[in-house]
Amino acid sequence: MIMDYEALRFIWWLLIGVLLIGFSVTDGFDMGVAALLKVVGKNNDERRVMINTIAPHWDGNQVWLVTAGGALFAAWPTVYAASFSGFYLAMMLTLFALFLRPLALEYRSKIDNEQWRSRWDWLLTLGSAVPALIFGVAFGNLLQGVPFQFDNLLRLDYTGNLLGLLNPFALLAGVLSLLMFVNHGAAYLQLKSEGQIKARSERIASLLSLTCAVLFVLGGVWLWLGVDGYQVVSVIDTNGANHTTDKVVEVVSGAWFNNYGKQPLLWLVPALGVIGFVLCSLFSRLTWHVSAFVSSALAMAMVLVTTGISMFPFVMPSSLMPNHSLTMWDATASETTLSIMFVVACVFVPLILAYTAWGYFVMRGRLNEQQIRDNTHSMY
Repeated sequence: MIMDYEALRFIWWLLIGVLLIGFSVTDGFDMGVAALLKVVGKNNDERRVMINTIAPHWDGNQVWLVTAGGALFAAWPTVYAASFSGFYLAMMLTLFALFLRPLALEYRSKIDNEQWRSRWDWLLTLGSAVPALIFGVAFGNLLQGVPFQFDNLLRLDYTGNLLGLLNPFALLAGVLSLLMFVNHGAAYLQLKSEGQIKARSERIASLLSLTCAVLFVLGGVWLWLGVDGYQVVSVIDTNGANHTTDKVVEVVSGAWFNNYGKQPLLWLVPALGVIGFVLCSLFSRLTWHVSAFVSSALAMAMVLVTTGISMFPFVMPSSLMPNHSLTMWDATASETTLSIMFVVACVFVPLILAYTAWGYFVMRGRLNEQQIRDNTHSMY
C-alpha cells in the first residue's frame, strides 16, 4: 500500500474539501452571474454579455460538483448513502434547478421575442440561485445534526423532512451561501465586462461583500451561543476497521469550537474569511478588479474551511442518535479503494487543473455590447 489507512482517510477528507472549494470558487461565479441576470442586465444585449462571460466555462465548472459527488460515493459510501437519504428531496430540487441552466442558455435565443427571452432568463436565474441557497441550507443542517440512526444491520433510518431542513440557522447559512455566490459573480463581471455592467457589478460587490462578512460573523456567534456541537468521547478498538456505531459521542454547547481551542492558530481561517469579504468590498470600490475577484474567492474558500475545521472529525452528525454520527475515521471505503483513488487523483487532478487554466487563459479578456452585436450568430 502507498501509505497507512489512517493517513489515506485524512487525505481524502482534505481532497473532498478541495473539490467542494473548487466547485464553490468556479461554479460559484457563473451561478452568481446568472442569478444577477435580471438585476445587472437592463436589456437583451447586456444580458447576452453577461451570459457569454460564463458560456465557455459554466459546464466545465459544474464538473467539480459531479466529481465531488463521485468522490463522496467512492471514498465515503456510508456518508453518501446517509446524505442522499436525509437530503433526498433537497437534492432532487437542486438537480432539477440545475437542469434549467443548459435549457435556458440554449433556448432563450431560439425565438426573437422579448417575452420568450425574459421567461428563460428568469428560469436561468432560478436555476442558479436555488442550488446556491440549498447548498448553504445543507451545511447549516449538518452543523446542527441530521435526524438519522442505524439499526443492528446498519440500515439507515431517517426521520426528517424537507420542511424540517428549513430551520432558522440553516436559512441563515443558505442566505449566506446565496449572497456569497452572487457577490462572487459580481466580482467576476468586473473582470469580464465593460461599461454599465462593470459599474453596476462594482456597486453590488462593494455592498454584498460587507453583508456576507456580517452574516458570517453572525453565523459564528449563533453557532457558539445557540447550536450544540458534537465531540467524540471514546472509540471502541476495532483493529482499524470502521466503527460506525461503536463510539461514544456527546452533544455539548460550544463543542464546534474545540479544535480552535486546541490549535489557536486555526482562528486565522475564519479571520481570513472576514478579511477577504472586506477586501473584496474595498477593491471593488477602488476598481481593482483582479484583487476583488481573488479576495472573493479567498473568502468563499475560508468559509468552507472554517466549517470543515469546526466539524472535524465529524462529516455527518446524528441528532437522533449521536453515537451513530459519521466521522472521517469510521465512514470510509476500504484501504485498497482509497489507495487506488489516490493514485488516480494524483495523475488526473493536475491534468484537469492544467486544462482548466489553459481554457481560462484562451478565453481571457472583456466583453462588451458591440462584440455581441457583431457576433449575433456565434454567441449566446
